[in-house]
Amino acid sequence: MAKLDAIISYANRYLKVEEGEDAPGAHNGLQVGNSGRVTRILAAVDSGLPVITKAAAAGSGSLLVVHHGLFWGGVQPVTGSFGAKLDLMRAADMALYSVHLPLDAHATVGNNVLLAKALGLRRLTPLLGFARSGSFPGTREELARRVMKTTGRVPAVCAAGPSRPRRVGVITGGAGDFLEKVAAEGIDTFVTGEGLQWTWLRAEELGINVIYGGHYATETFGVRALAAHLAKKFRVPWQFVDHPVPL
Repeated sequence: MAKLDAIISYANRYLKVEEGEDAPGAHNGLQVGNSGRVTRILAAVDSGLPVITKAAAAGSGSLLVVHHGLFWGGVQPVTGSFGAKLDLMRAADMALYSVHLPLDAHATVGNNVLLAKALGLRRLTPLLGFARSGSFPGTREELARRVMKTTGRVPAVCAAGPSRPRRVGVITGGAGDFLEKVAAEGIDTFVTGEGLQWTWLRAEELGINVIYGGHYATETFGVRALAAHLAKKFRVPWQFVDHPVPL
């Protein structure tokens, strides 16, 4: 058993949650408290009602670490599914900690660096301050197969760039609208989670490859690694609460 305050204080420092900007609805940090004691750490990508329901079934005193927290929709009444989530957490004495861009950007447990390493990219360097880029020793098709093997789903591939990538950029999640920015950085092959329809057409115009691996599928890495790190440091067990979204 560990103290919630100690875990949160450490996590905030480790992830530097007070530094940099994020989306208005991110609210990085502790979003829901509990009685102050943590018996296990759970990790999940999202904080939807099905996820909270699965997490509550794990037992009392859990700390749920998520990438997408409760407040992306802004201020809302404590009714319906939002109220049901809070009721479940209170009944299970569950705390919830959310971390978005600081987790994407982290050099050790970050989504971007972990996906880049899992894909076998070499000579990794920062990209746009929070993402990663590197070289891939193979063809575009081989990289797409590596994405499929790593994420467990078949990616959509816009094959508008070179058949042998020279510089690959990785931004997990819904980062398709970063297409112009990564192209301006010399990226000829862009691996991301998802993008709007226009990003495919723009990639063709820019002459770069885009591999869309799925928003959820590309963002399981960070919460898993963070939960494992915290569990080891504070000597509590951890587990992943999987609730795949096929987008």
